[in-house]
Amino acid sequence: MKDGDRERIREIAERYGLRGRPLIDHRIRSLLLRRVDTLPPALVLAQAANESAWGTSRFARLGNNIFGEWTFKPGTGIVPEGRPEGATYEVRKFKSIYQSIRSYINNINRHNAYRNLRRIREKLRKSSKQVTGTALAKGLEKYSQRGEAYVKEIQLMIRQNNLERINTASLRLPT
Repeated sequence: MKDGDRERIREIAERYGLRGRPLIDHRIRSLLLRRVDTLPPALVLAQAANESAWGTSRFARLGNNIFGEWTFKPGTGIVPEGRPEGATYEVRKFKSIYQSIRSYINNINRHNAYRNLRRIREKLRKSSKQVTGTALAKGLEKYSQRGEAYVKEIQLMIRQNNLERINTASLRLPT
């Protein structure tokens, strides 16, 4: 392996909150492989549509936030209407939709609340089964205060909008 590749792997491990030597330490390498993986487009689209009211929410329009991601740094986000007295969270602002998507993917792949989603994904990969949005949605019970009702709503959105079909779509250069 080239030195540049080794350094890149170390950088990725750090970005995903893993300290240590992923090329030597099997435990760190396993955690890294569990975290650095793709998410099915069906899941990403269903959550974006749900969290942003199909892109029409105030947070999507004013802050490019299509996943409802919060921040606890005062003055860096948008204060939600009806925020409980004494609460300090804001809905995070992004410079672009792209930044919102990157942050969401990083959040899903790093945060302990979504460990179950990552385990489901890993289990599907190890058994050579397709990683679907419907399957991974089961690991989102902590994404919303609504818990299991939220999971069922995301799964329903995927089914009703036939979103699983886009998981295998690819873009082609024009001929």
